Amino acid sequence: MLLDADFFNNLAVLARFGSVQQAAGTTTAGRQEIPRLPPHCVRPAVRDPEVNRVARALRERGLHSVCEEARCPNRSACWARRAVTFMLLGRVCTRACRFCAVETGLPSQPPDPREPEQVARAAAEFGLGHVVLTSVNRDDLPDGGAAHFAATVAAIHRANAETTVEVLTPDFQGDEEAVRRVCDASPEVYNHNVETVPRLYRTVRPGARFERSLAVLAAAKRARPNSLVKSGIMLGLGEERAEVVDVFRELRQAGVDTVTVGQYLRPSLEHLPVVRYLEPVEFEAIGDEARALGFAHVASGPLVRSSYNAENSLRRARAARQSSTSIQGQVR
Repeated sequence: MLLDADFFNNLAVLARFGSVQQAAGTTTAGRQEIPRLPPHCVRPAVRDPEVNRVARALRERGLHSVCEEARCPNRSACWARRAVTFMLLGRVCTRACRFCAVETGLPSQPPDPREPEQVARAAAEFGLGHVVLTSVNRDDLPDGGAAHFAATVAAIHRANAETTVEVLTPDFQGDEEAVRRVCDASPEVYNHNVETVPRLYRTVRPGARFERSLAVLAAAKRARPNSLVKSGIMLGLGEERAEVVDVFRELRQAGVDTVTVGQYLRPSLEHLPVVRYLEPVEFEAIGDEARALGFAHVASGPLVRSSYNAENSLRRARAARQSSTSIQGQVR
């Protein structure tokens, strides 16, 4: 796979990353009012010894988690019950998405060949029945890291055939062969987040394309039609309600089974500002609109994240699918 123009566009974004505030419409104090973080967007830290034990175990194995790198508000709540989302392929991303706290740049190291087995061992140590794997974008690799994803899924299944695996992959620059390679490892859930509405891609995800992300999801569904395909979107970046519903429709047409909807929270002043904090009742209404379109499961709320309570999402989606199949059988 050759690097496309988006890779080089990202380098340009990185070069001017210090001026992202200005480019995104934010300004210094006094020129723009910053919305105050509402209570429903705050999750109190869970003070539990298990949180430190998980952090120590990850460091001892040389592993990374998106929970830490992306500054997830649910980290301590998840780690208190040993729920970790592993981040593969290092901690430096070749993209410069303006909403994301993960470090951006050109990775200096190739993928660690020991990482798949280390992740499998850590998952077993944590007693995880469902493992979520994500990664940084690695546009510097010929396959975008697809083989590494596949090796990690296989290692987890070898360690425990009963453990389910969910992959949250990058777009692999639209390389459907890379998508198929991950799917050939038989993950129970294939996830790729569209993140926002098409109109905002140039601002929010300058190195991505909405149509390309849809194509990745459709390719995953074709490769494994009986598995669950999942996607997610953030709200509060300036999108219109009708645009969000249009995204839901396109996701369903692409074969997506489950969707997550959460509030965008600004990681730092260098990142895109929050245009609006939605109320919980709005998330409930938006979730209902998604359910009306036929998704097997929808999680919608201010602090919902793609991998938060992922095992529960899988269980509910499977139950909904079985119920639908049973009803269809009765009708026939």
